[in-house]
Amino acid sequence: MIKSMTGFGSVRSEKDGHSLGVDIKCLNSKFMDINLRIPKEVQDKEAELRKLLSDALSRGKVQLSIELQVQNLDRAADIIDRDLFDKYFNTLSSIADKHNADKSELFRLAMQMPDVIKSGDQVLDENLWVWIKSNVVSAIEKANQFRMDEGKSLQAQFDESLKNLYKGLEGVERLDTQRRKRLSEKLKDALEELKDKVRVDENRFEQELIYYLEKLDISEEKVRLKTHLDYFQSTLTHKDSNGKRLQFISQEIGREINTIGSKANDAELQKIVVGMKDELEKIKEQSLNVL
Repeated sequence: MIKSMTGFGSVRSEKDGHSLGVDIKCLNSKFMDINLRIPKEVQDKEAELRKLLSDALSRGKVQLSIELQVQNLDRAADIIDRDLFDKYFNTLSSIADKHNADKSELFRLAMQMPDVIKSGDQVLDENLWVWIKSNVVSAIEKANQFRMDEGKSLQAQFDESLKNLYKGLEGVERLDTQRRKRLSEKLKDALEELKDKVRVDENRFEQELIYYLEKLDISEEKVRLKTHLDYFQSTLTHKDSNGKRLQFISQEIGREINTIGSKANDAELQKIVVGMKDELEKIKEQSLNVL
């Protein structure tokens, strides 16, 4: 069963006065590309969150956003750097004296200067983390379900394009027999016209005819194309989604179709080849969105 790389999962939850919002957005990407927007309370859990996302979502551009509002979160006491405060205050006082300025606001200004007050680390209760993690897992499950639903839509599109490619191959096989017959007759007619004008070695002519027809023969291409189409179809129904494999197979399908087109030397057959190329482009475009 195929899965789309596009997915979205959202969870909103409240517990013991805490409120939590988790959003996961998945987009196309050749590799796993994780972007986190998380509050500082859970920044020490970044590695665990990345592993959770990587294991569950496999591939794609994944953005995780966590919004957290907590009540009564333990916080270490704020620390005042007195030496740094004294330096700021003395510097400001010196400037105020030089310009005969009012010093009544210097204390407040010095306290607001960078790094004077250093907040202690916030401590996240383990039970709170378990609650947050469980909601992240729920959002991942929703994103995966979204991917599966999108995959069903992609499956229907693949089935339609694949059916048209099989029909195109049937048309190629039907026209190829007629094409070979027409080519042989055309060359024989040309030979009959030449007989009255020049001496023709019929044995040599038959050898050249066979060589010419072999160069235009597409029997092997038809067999390989059928094999690739069957392989593509079996990959679609495999229990594991494999977008990269589908892309590789579609490239092989394209090679065979192009070779058939170059050897065709037949207007009706070329029309079928153009239609098959159109269907293949649809498949290639859809394959880019498969996980």
